[in-house]
Amino acid sequence: MEFTELADYPVAAGTLTEWIPTAPVTGGHGGSERGHGSVDPAPSNPWFEDPRATSFIQEGRLRDAGMRSGPGRESWLGTAFEIAGRLDTAAFARAVDTWIDRHEGLRSHATIPPPHIPVHGGALRRRTVAPGRVRVSARKHGYRTSGAQNFEHLHALFDGCTSPASWPAFAFATIEPPDRDRAFTVYFAADHAIVDGFSVVLVGQEIESLYRRELGDAEADLFPVGSYLDFGARERSATGELDADHPAVALWRGVLDLGGGRLPEFPLDLGDFPDRPLPQRGLSAWVLDPAGADMFAVACRKIGHGFFAGTLACLAVAGAELAGAERFEAVTPMSTRADAGWSGSIGWFVGISPVGFRVRGAGSFAELVRRAAVQVAAAKPASRVPYEWVCEVLGTTARPRFVVSYMDVRFVPAATEWADRNTRALRSKQYEDDVYVWVNRTPQGVNIAARYPATDTATAAVHRYIGRLRSLMEEVVGTGTCAVSERVTQ
Repeated sequence: MEFTELADYPVAAGTLTEWIPTAPVTGGHGGSERGHGSVDPAPSNPWFEDPRATSFIQEGRLRDAGMRSGPGRESWLGTAFEIAGRLDTAAFARAVDTWIDRHEGLRSHATIPPPHIPVHGGALRRRTVAPGRVRVSARKHGYRTSGAQNFEHLHALFDGCTSPASWPAFAFATIEPPDRDRAFTVYFAADHAIVDGFSVVLVGQEIESLYRRELGDAEADLFPVGSYLDFGARERSATGELDADHPAVALWRGVLDLGGGRLPEFPLDLGDFPDRPLPQRGLSAWVLDPAGADMFAVACRKIGHGFFAGTLACLAVAGAELAGAERFEAVTPMSTRADAGWSGSIGWFVGISPVGFRVRGAGSFAELVRRAAVQVAAAKPASRVPYEWVCEVLGTTARPRFVVSYMDVRFVPAATEWADRNTRALRSKQYEDDVYVWVNRTPQGVNIAARYPATDTATAAVHRYIGRLRSLMEEVVGTGTCAVSERVTQ
């Protein structure tokens, strides 16, 4: 599965329908379908006051969004996929309703009190909708002969309907092509506060399974999932037992000290940033086929470590060769889905940790893999300590500037069918000066995606970097190792 912007997905001509969640009040007084205003305790109002705290990362997103306006306000993730056959609108609506009931985080909305009211410990106001009370409403926009028109509509819809400041912060859309009996395409987007990258790769299989059940074709056969709201509450409780002497704090402090109070940056020159915010550029490339990915993994296992450590070693060689970097330094996201009950939940189950190791003096690729593996092992427990809490302890507002993410999604349900269903993960435009690199191992092979500042210098630098990473990984596939230059060995 690729991870790109909506502009890179082939949006077709056809009939576009929006599917917007609502939580209607069925009578009485007070409340509203968007959860604002006073709460009516009567059954007519589906919203109830929910004492559960947000996760740290969700609170951070809410506060960040409250300080932004204009370009860069949006931060959503999504997916697009095809479902074979003619769209049955009633069955699709029921399937989406059931899916929303399944994932409690989609039925909840947290708000930030006014600035003059100090709030600590995750005590943002939360309201949640009872199960069975959310219904999606269809807004049909008719047939459009231009895929470009549909793209512009989808882009505006998702940018406008995915703010964490209001509920719902997510939306669906469908496009029915001229040949309606062949297949229709489903589009989904949600604010990053309520979904992560792994969440969006789950959406297609769950929605199609529930839709097929509504058609009477088959049972959905979905396993139970836990609530992201319970995760946030548990995270807050666990963090309350930590103190400033925690190893994660020491790890972050060392990285910040090394960077003069800033987190690691991309090793190559990115050029002068534009005076006004511009949407970042991006790339997506398939670097290894499934057989090549298996061979790369075998080469890493022979050294005694995993695929991600081998990838980081290749990135370290690329940085040393192209920029003379003596160390590899980045921030990496890691899953916090520690319990099996959250393995299929929709939410933002991600922590981050620094990963850094010396490149110079490594006599071989194997030595670099070993150095990387030590840091990956240290990153895992550190990533379970919320970075937002660490920032409070250290008194810093430093944000990640160079991020390398790795996900192995080969065993996600129906992953082998992604290519046949034209399934893709999507992200909104970004206007930052950072560099993100995503390495995703899928049933179709290894895809590497990146986003970076909109400068020609940055474009050339990131393409050179990813190109060198690709050639190094291919060399490992072919020989079991890769040659390291004098810039590494000296």
